[in-house]
Amino acid sequence: TRYREKGYDAVPARGPDAALTVAGAVSGWRLASQFAEALGGRIPRRDLLADAVRRAREGIVVSRSQSQMAAGNRDGSPWPAGFSDFFLVDGKPPEIGSRLALDRLSDTLDHIAHAGYDDFYRGDVASTVAADLETVGSPVTRDDLAKHQATMATPLSLSLEDATVYNMTAPTQGLASLIILGLFERLGVKQGEGFDHIHGLIEATKRAFAVRDAEITDPRYVGDLSRFLEADWLDREVEKIDRKKAAPWGNNGDGDTIWMGVIDKTGLAVSFIQSVFWEYGSGVVLPRTGILWQNRGSSFSLDPKSVNPLTPGRKPFHTLNPPLALFNDGRVMTYGSMGG
Repeated sequence: TRYREKGYDAVPARGPDAALTVAGAVSGWRLASQFAEALGGRIPRRDLLADAVRRAREGIVVSRSQSQMAAGNRDGSPWPAGFSDFFLVDGKPPEIGSRLALDRLSDTLDHIAHAGYDDFYRGDVASTVAADLETVGSPVTRDDLAKHQATMATPLSLSLEDATVYNMTAPTQGLASLIILGLFERLGVKQGEGFDHIHGLIEATKRAFAVRDAEITDPRYVGDLSRFLEADWLDREVEKIDRKKAAPWGNNGDGDTIWMGVIDKTGLAVSFIQSVFWEYGSGVVLPRTGILWQNRGSSFSLDPKSVNPLTPGRKPFHTLNPPLALFNDGRVMTYGSMGG
């Protein structure tokens, strides 16, 4: 109702109304730390966050892409109020090679390092964040923050010829990533970089995205996704790929993110993604904490009959999918891609 009353036909990608979902990264850190401790991890929270605290305080070197992105909003609208105080210099994009410090963000990270990750949702940081969100006009409340909790999820998996590949389930597009691999393997392409290779990957992606757009939503409302990874379904689906002709391309928006993978000396492997979605997310910077709020909720639809309708308490579809492969010979590989 809020968005219809404001005249929106779609959830905006920038501004306070784009800052409509709780930020989950910090709760993810907390759960990851608990998991690491169960495996014998001993690095204190303050040490884990120390580098981030220092980098925010001392500043980071401005890259070419950062300077270019700060110069203009991709939809042509002005940046939200307060953005320039943190990411522009005298109202202009910072120069390439200069240093950009974020003192208030450094203070927030340092506070979390001492008070604990949960403080972001139910402590002093939560109180400040909620007050700032209300001031800027975001619909996210203190109660929304308090209700948030990261959870462990059982990943989806797919058996290939020489490995089993794993990825996240809904509301991510991990299913699509696995379908692409399953379909492409069935094409039996023998040579890389040629037409058959590139065409096969693109066509497999189209088939996977069609399933993604029709099925992926909040996990409480999604069906059995594993059926799309069964051999019979993949065998039937690959027959729909024309090896010489391109199928129409569906509606696919832009995405901006990072992926990281690490394996330690014991063989413990981590595949990790963290993102604010578009460059600079919603563009909303909370003045007292220096936190830039993400715009992951822009994937919601204002059509109540859609796969991802905007309703209270619902998780939005998002592109993040951190994959991992376990080979038949015992090797483990983390892999991933920028842009989701």
